[in-house]
Amino acid sequence: MLSSASVRSYLHLHFLVMIWGFTAIVGLMVSISPVALVLYRTFFAAMGLGVVLLLSKKGFAVAGRDLARILGVGFLLSAHWMLFFASARVSTASVCLAGMATTSLWTSLLEPLVNKRKISPLEVGLGILAFAGLYVVFRFEFDHALGLGLAIASAMLAASFTVANSRLVQRMDAWVITFYEMSGASLFSLLFLGISESKDWNGGAPFIPAQGDWVWILFLALVCTVYASTMATQLMKQFSAYLINLTINLEPVYGIALAFFIFGEKERMTQGFYMGTLLILLAVILYPLLTTTVMKKDNRKIIEAGK
Repeated sequence: MLSSASVRSYLHLHFLVMIWGFTAIVGLMVSISPVALVLYRTFFAAMGLGVVLLLSKKGFAVAGRDLARILGVGFLLSAHWMLFFASARVSTASVCLAGMATTSLWTSLLEPLVNKRKISPLEVGLGILAFAGLYVVFRFEFDHALGLGLAIASAMLAASFTVANSRLVQRMDAWVITFYEMSGASLFSLLFLGISESKDWNGGAPFIPAQGDWVWILFLALVCTVYASTMATQLMKQFSAYLINLTINLEPVYGIALAFFIFGEKERMTQGFYMGTLLILLAVILYPLLTTTVMKKDNRKIIEAGK
């Protein structure tokens, strides 16, 4: 039976996942373009993480080759967030989050390619289930096809970011990595903002935030990024990575529920949308459950063979 402290920590973890699910909604509450929003978010997040590093006395030293790699991963993160917020703008927060629910499945396909291991039939099967869900969503929400497509592309970039990070974190401190990734993301956002402004890709959205935008920008940077990431890392000392990842899979569920609560009828979708999203989430939740079952069977066979 869980202690009261463990229950509080578990509820805290769900609170953090709700915060992450709220990010698409925040993207709809500001007046600036998605590119500008990512620039401000990553800039203030880098500053916040810099303060954390100074207070913890971790230091900022990184080898030149590693720094270039980390900044490159930051470019991926920046592009992921740009597509993420653009998806919510051209469709709805719910459609955006439905597409983002495929992130862990893209990761399960990309990771074997990067680490040069065989793709699991289980992963392929769950991938087919997830894409069946996407087909259902596309079929019933064809008017939001662009938004869903942007969200899926954003999910692929998020998966690439996760796989690249998993290799870096084996050799370096996670907070130092995140600080330089946010710095790289802000540099790329600034560069892309200049290009998008010259090409008029921002649809007339302003670069300078309105007075009310600053609250949401700082919320994204300091609460959704610095606070949530710091607290999630602390909770890893109490819970297994499996439990944490399984809980994070609920992010689209919380996000879609919050979007409907805040925006009401604007976020009401067809029954087909919710059926398709349920299939995607089913695949996402089944992945760690079935993987753990398969690993236990394999370990049992190895033990029995050694007797």
